[in-house]
Amino acid sequence: MKIGIANDHRAYDTKVKLKKLLKDYEIVDYGCYSSDMVDYPKYALTLAEHVKNHDVDLGIVMCGTGIGVSIACNKVKKIRCAKVDNYSEAKSAKEHNNANILAFSATSNSAKKIKKMIDIFNNSTFNTEPRYKIRIEQVEKYEDTNEY
Repeated sequence: MKIGIANDHRAYDTKVKLKKLLKDYEIVDYGCYSSDMVDYPKYALTLAEHVKNHDVDLGIVMCGTGIGVSIACNKVKKIRCAKVDNYSEAKSAKEHNNANILAFSATSNSAKKIKKMIDIFNNSTFNTEPRYKIRIEQVEKYEDTNEY
């Protein structure tokens, strides 16, 4: 599995540690590449475009809170970015929402915890019951038509 990863300056150290833990995955790093201050949208949107174009199978995006990067990613059509804070949310992000990007707070989560949440997500399966499929279809229809 190929995972794209992006971050801002506040998540740089966590990303470095996380990449070492993700040795079972092929990693594509979309930046940033230091702890020097940067604007997160550049990196989050770059990652989202690569996920949308299927250059990577899953996106991981991090900033201090995970909130800003998740908002940015969700501006890109066909992106379902879930800000995940615990193991239950990681599982639900896949089973209920079929997320294609996971957003994490680098200040609230260790690299080890983020790795475990990624593994839980990847070991879960999207629930294809009609209620879950219909909800995703409604979001995608709204992206295209501005109606449900």
